[in-house]
Amino acid sequence: MPGRPAAIRIGRAVLTALFFGLAGCGPGEEEQRPDPAELVASDAYRVVDLTHAFDEDTVYWPTAPHGFRLEPLHEGPTDKGFFYRAYRFTAPEHGGTHFDAPSHFHREGRTAEEVSLDRLTGPAAVIDVREEAQADRDYALTVERVKAWEAEHGAVPEGSLVLLRTGWSRHWPDAAAYLGGDSPGELHFPGYGEAAARYLVAERGAALLGIDSASIDPGPAETFPVHQLVAARQVPALENLARLGKLPARGALVAALPVKIKGGSGAPARVVAFVPRQR
Repeated sequence: MPGRPAAIRIGRAVLTALFFGLAGCGPGEEEQRPDPAELVASDAYRVVDLTHAFDEDTVYWPTAPHGFRLEPLHEGPTDKGFFYRAYRFTAPEHGGTHFDAPSHFHREGRTAEEVSLDRLTGPAAVIDVREEAQADRDYALTVERVKAWEAEHGAVPEGSLVLLRTGWSRHWPDAAAYLGGDSPGELHFPGYGEAAARYLVAERGAALLGIDSASIDPGPAETFPVHQLVAARQVPALENLARLGKLPARGALVAALPVKIKGGSGAPARVVAFVPRQR
């Protein structure tokens, strides 16, 4: 895919270095292990967490049977005399900062564990539509707006993780303000327009679509055409992202690491960006 190999080589080199630094090396390699602090707080990159924390206030789709629950299994001293704490958590797949696998909206779509890391790591293209979303809660990204971005920043590179910055994370975790309603079909928040999504995945070869609102489809969408479109092309999505304002329009590398649920249609995700420092 033109435009992707060089960017992915750079991105994988950075991510590989980070992961080896955080996870450690194999037996006999202890002395060669990089210092995680140097990797995370390097001269070249700063790391931005694009993830909302999961707690009792986490926003879920109105039809979810319940939200995030954290329940203690044990907390306190044990009969052996040492302190021990452990919890269990329960949550729907789709809520908070999370990932949509293609199987979410397509019978033959890949499930959570089947989505390649190539789709979840790579260069970010951040399209800022805060002004449009401020004027219209139901704003849907247009092809014209994408082309205006490209006129300023260059064509969206093939293999990019396209992230739509609507400014909606400012409402988090106020569900009423964030969702703009309490039932499907009556919600109001910005998203991707179907034509723009098709342009990004079919013509520009975007690896993933992400957004800082509750859905890649705008709130009023009842048949979720954008979800259907991207799922049919095996393109995953990220929803309820945070801090997209800390990313440049181009130049950041993103790693989205959802829980690897076998057969899952999605999962909570920890999403981070590596942003080059200005020299």
